[in-house]
Amino acid sequence: MKDLKKNFYSPDQAGSGTAGAGDVGPACDFQSKEPLVRITKREGASLAYKALVIAICLILALLTGALLFLAIGKSPLLAYKTILTGSFGTATTFKQTIVIWVPLLVTGLAVGLAFRMKFWNIGGEGQILMGGIAATSMVIYTGLSGTPLLILMAIAALIGGGIFAAVPGFFKAKWGTNETLFTLMLNYIAINLISLLQHQSAWKPEGSNFPIVKDISDRAVLPSVFGIHIGWIFSLLLALLVYLYMHKTKQGYEISVVGDSINTARYAGMNTNKIQVRTIALSGALCGFVGFMQVAGADGTLTQDTSGGVGFTAITIAWLAKLNPFAMIIVAMFIAVLKRGSLAIQSTMLIPASAADLLTGLILFFMLATDFFIEYKLVFRGHSKSEEA
Repeated sequence: MKDLKKNFYSPDQAGSGTAGAGDVGPACDFQSKEPLVRITKREGASLAYKALVIAICLILALLTGALLFLAIGKSPLLAYKTILTGSFGTATTFKQTIVIWVPLLVTGLAVGLAFRMKFWNIGGEGQILMGGIAATSMVIYTGLSGTPLLILMAIAALIGGGIFAAVPGFFKAKWGTNETLFTLMLNYIAINLISLLQHQSAWKPEGSNFPIVKDISDRAVLPSVFGIHIGWIFSLLLALLVYLYMHKTKQGYEISVVGDSINTARYAGMNTNKIQVRTIALSGALCGFVGFMQVAGADGTLTQDTSGGVGFTAITIAWLAKLNPFAMIIVAMFIAVLKRGSLAIQSTMLIPASAADLLTGLILFFMLATDFFIEYKLVFRGHSKSEEA
């Protein structure tokens, strides 16, 4: 016990500075050492600073991509030029870019609604497919065609996607289940449901022995505006409607309150269970509408690739856009250019698909880094609190 006491300063020793030879240094010396670098929240980043961070990250992304092209023996300048011309070089390539942009934007709007409420909807893929299944079923099981059929398909897609999303929403609200895993696993149910339908005689082309869904373009085709299916107009209208819904309605305010603090929402008398289920159902309905636009506008049929990874890419779009519907228009276009451009460099420069996908991933990685450096800052050892400010 005497030896143990020697390892601590007594008040007298601390005041007189006469520590014994057996005493350890300052009692709290291990607490006074700062880490080499730490992360702190950045307050009030200016617009100029945000623009600078985005510009620097984009330049670093392009430079890293250039190293990738050099490593496989291709010209970086030619590759980047091909990406731009492959996206906007002709009227045809521009239209193809818009077709890619449409589902990215609407799905970004959909998952953004759920994310605003801190409900992590990772099931956009499955909800798109369920919307496509519901829309296609209207073609197969009704004798309608033209505009009445398209309206019925759109309604069915909204309902199909909405119900498919409302299931995990109900379980989350009622029993607090993990919505991330729940919505993710439902994706596989939707994929396998399509696989099952591809073997049903009513869904297959007559006389076909292959497991595919029949072409519906002879009865259900979205009209075109400027050579692009009308889905691009729906997308812009939905961006406006989602913005108004989130910022100008009572329901949008409720979503924000639940997202900030569900306990505060309950204290204010809000029916949080109803708000959660309603919002995730709306999110799923918008994803289902994407499925309708894909089968009736872009593809003309239903496949397991109808969603095409859009549900996952939309998560990046919503995150980069800070859940702002108008910002999603720009971010979705940026990613559409990357996707269309990667196809162009594969076909014209004979760049492997894996390299093109890696380039897209690198650029998105650097763009996601902008969010970190805008929201946070690195403080190195030795900086005073005044310097941190």
